Amino acid sequence: MSLLRQYGYFETEPLPDGLLPARVTAVHRERYELVREEGTDFGKLKTSAYYGAQDQPFPVVGDFVLFADVEGGDCRITKTLPRRSYFARLDPDPAGGKQQVIAANFDHVFIMSSLNKDFNISRIERYLALAWQSGASPIVVLTKADLVGDTKPAAELVEAAAFGVDVIPLSIISGVGMERLNAYLTPGSTAVFLGMSGVGKSSLLNTLMEREVMEVRAIREDDGRGRHTTTRRQLFMLRSGAMVIDTPGMRSLGMWEADDGLSDTFSDVEKLLGACRFSDCRHETEPGCAVLAALESGELPAGRWENYNSLKRETLYAMDRSAALREKFERNKSIARWSRQRKKEIW
Repeated sequence: MSLLRQYGYFETEPLPDGLLPARVTAVHRERYELVREEGTDFGKLKTSAYYGAQDQPFPVVGDFVLFADVEGGDCRITKTLPRRSYFARLDPDPAGGKQQVIAANFDHVFIMSSLNKDFNISRIERYLALAWQSGASPIVVLTKADLVGDTKPAAELVEAAAFGVDVIPLSIISGVGMERLNAYLTPGSTAVFLGMSGVGKSSLLNTLMEREVMEVRAIREDDGRGRHTTTRRQLFMLRSGAMVIDTPGMRSLGMWEADDGLSDTFSDVEKLLGACRFSDCRHETEPGCAVLAALESGELPAGRWENYNSLKRETLYAMDRSAALREKFERNKSIARWSRQRKKEIW
């Protein structure tokens, strides 16, 4: 099997003359680490192909790209190929206000949450919504299972919030859960690790790689959290032939156009929304409200209802923001066209 096929590339159409395919395995500021048919290489973006082109997404780890060789220098990346899946969040930079893509072209999202003091169902629900939105299948991995006597209560709590999602209590020390996790890491498949700092992503990656590829740091005693160990997103090839994209711990995970992901994550809640007596029910004091009845009976936990509303508000804001940015881009593009036309008329 060719090297690129091992990395998941299967050509679907003839390549343009002079261009070759590669997969992005790491991003170093404006320099991209690539795997091409002949081995590893580095590339930089072709400025005219990316800057000012709204329909050309900047490459991220996991992307397949087309490039041209440059004698004596880095390859010139000219195109990002269509993504089959990608994970995105709201850019945490206050001045950003736009989508930030974390990784692309993966089959599974391992949402990792440790069973220490930092265990948080609401955060898992947030990750689930964005994972479903990505187009891949989420799996919840409850790490550090050796720290608790019984993992069943936490696993059942997650299962109640993650319909149809496999929940794997795992310990790299005892080996519990490793066989179940490895079942997803089949040759040619790609998984992405997501979770906060200190959940054990680096330790798990070192175990899967059978050697130390990531530094592991101790977590803080007071809250069970850790400092960032992974400093950049990177794709690793396991001995099994599966690939893993490791990501830095994300303390901020703002919602970005995850309406479909919310529907998948909160299908129980959205089913209730359509069962109220009145179609315009606000779920506050109205008679015949299915949501209020479910909250009163305990069928719908109050925390889950509150988290659904919070994530829904964030998603609607992001969608409005995205529409405004697209409108601004088109407006600026129209002004630029008009300006160029005026210059032609004057000269």
